[in-house]
Amino acid sequence: MNFDFLPTYYPYFFYGTVVTLIISVITIIFGTIIGVVMALLKRSQVPPLRWLANIYIEVLRGTPMLLQIMIGFISLQNLFKLPAVQIGILSLDLSRLIPGIIVISLNSGAYVAEIVRGGINAVDFGQTEAAGSLGLRPGQTMRYVVLPQALRNILPPLGNEFIVLIKDSSLLSIIGIVELMNSSQIVVTSTFTPLSPYFVAAAIYFVITFATSRGLGAWEKKLGRGYHR
Repeated sequence: MNFDFLPTYYPYFFYGTVVTLIISVITIIFGTIIGVVMALLKRSQVPPLRWLANIYIEVLRGTPMLLQIMIGFISLQNLFKLPAVQIGILSLDLSRLIPGIIVISLNSGAYVAEIVRGGINAVDFGQTEAAGSLGLRPGQTMRYVVLPQALRNILPPLGNEFIVLIKDSSLLSIIGIVELMNSSQIVVTSTFTPLSPYFVAAAIYFVITFATSRGLGAWEKKLGRGYHR
């Protein structure tokens, strides 16, 4: 296996990694926010809100993300007529990037909603009753009592969802976003080396996901310190 291309083409991998990290961080933030909101709507006592959340979750979880990316890009690209920005040697087309981020965030929100809902349901209902007896309103009970305890339950599956998001960012290469996967394809085309650039990209993805997994594991241990069921 030949890696002689690395001294010349490493900037493609570096800047592709930067773009991948930008996409991942943004989608993780917005996906988590959407997921929490949808989980709360699914538990709402207002039927239309509950139905809306159910439809959203079932549709987004029941269709392939690649198909959602294509539909979202075609539907939204005319709304985001923005110029390309330069990140190192890579040109990043915002009119493609923003629809892609929106679609991945919406898709992630559907999965995060189910994770959050499961974590909330795992909290003993006695905690809610105790908070009510202390005079806390339902919103305060959810914010200060239920969600902090639910976080211990949802962190492991939420961490898995974050790792999946990092890897799924590679799907945006299908609409021309030059992230890590697309950068490796550029190197393959330029060097006529069909395999080695993909191994480099795979190693970078592994380092990112492994570091994320370890960081979330340390956070989980910190949250669980002194906590006994």
